[in-house]
Amino acid sequence: MKKVSLLFLVLLSTLTFAIAQDKPAASPRITAESPNKNIKVMFGQPSKKGRVIFGAEGSAALEKYGKPWRTGANEATEVTFKNDVMFGGKHVKAGTYTLVTMPGEKEWGVVLNSVLGQWGAYEYDKHKASNVVEVKVPVSAGKTPIEKLTITPANNSIAIAWDNATVSIPVMDHGK
Repeated sequence: MKKVSLLFLVLLSTLTFAIAQDKPAASPRITAESPNKNIKVMFGQPSKKGRVIFGAEGSAALEKYGKPWRTGANEATEVTFKNDVMFGGKHVKAGTYTLVTMPGEKEWGVVLNSVLGQWGAYEYDKHKASNVVEVKVPVSAGKTPIEKLTITPANNSIAIAWDNATVSIPVMDHGK
């Protein structure tokens, strides 16, 4: 009887694990590339799900104005440049960087950091000394909310859009 109970428990555990593997991730990991393949962005794509996404400290917003955000879900977002670029008007060498943003009502701070493998932005202050570049970009407010976070690398920019906010960071091949 003990062997049958143990066998049943093992089969139930295996079945539960197999079913869990078939579910799509709540915030799937997305890879997006620019048409010229110079920019690649990897990010977790959360959904709005009726939530207030950006807002002031003390509000019910998911991401607070002025606070570091991983710019996605789960692991921090990573941006790879195949060539040296001007990112928001500042020189950045080819390589892979962690992208951190500080959303604001009228402008966002955008940071590239050299420490990879970060989980979220929980240790931003610890890694701040490894910031490679910090830029400010204006926010465009949309009338129709965007359900899923979207990060779109183009040949000359990276656009970040979610809920009613969109920002675009200029990115140019260095020397152009």
